Amino acid sequence: MNSKQDQMTSTDVTTLRWVVMGVCGCGKSKIGQGLAHRLHMQFIEGDQYHPSSNVLKMRDGTPLTDSDRSDWLMQLTKLIADAREQGHGLVLSCSALKRAYRDLLRSADPDLRFIHLHGDRHLIAERMQARQQHFMPVSLLDSQLADLQVLQDDEVGISLDIEETPDTLINHIIKMHTTSL
Repeated sequence: MNSKQDQMTSTDVTTLRWVVMGVCGCGKSKIGQGLAHRLHMQFIEGDQYHPSSNVLKMRDGTPLTDSDRSDWLMQLTKLIADAREQGHGLVLSCSALKRAYRDLLRSADPDLRFIHLHGDRHLIAERMQARQQHFMPVSLLDSQLADLQVLQDDEVGISLDIEETPDTLINHIIKMHTTSL
């Protein structure tokens, strides 16, 4: 577990905007939904904003390029900006694999927090194989791991190992942010 808790302060944890990030199969949606539910805020599944051309590429086992991700990331950035402008909290699941992607998302909200879910490749692959009706094949896991740039010291966020249960991870996120206020 890695945290930058001293940078994570806010007057109200429920008005923060969060991105739950990591490679496919790490639990972004599950953790994101659980966190949003516990904090009574909106959850946005980032995958729902991929254009059909991206989904088809991924389903066929073709990794996305930066160009493929551009419009998708711009839509997600707009959602973050809207939530910030309205003073609403938000939890967004988004791979946010590269620093440049996170910088773009952060351009909509300088207080944006990242929750990087990481774990053993074998565990992630097992989880992906167990998923039903998801377009992302296990064959793309290695390309995502190759693209992944971990959070840097100047990025506000935490890194959590998915060996822990979802409830434990969510409790840790909430506890860390409420005790740092």
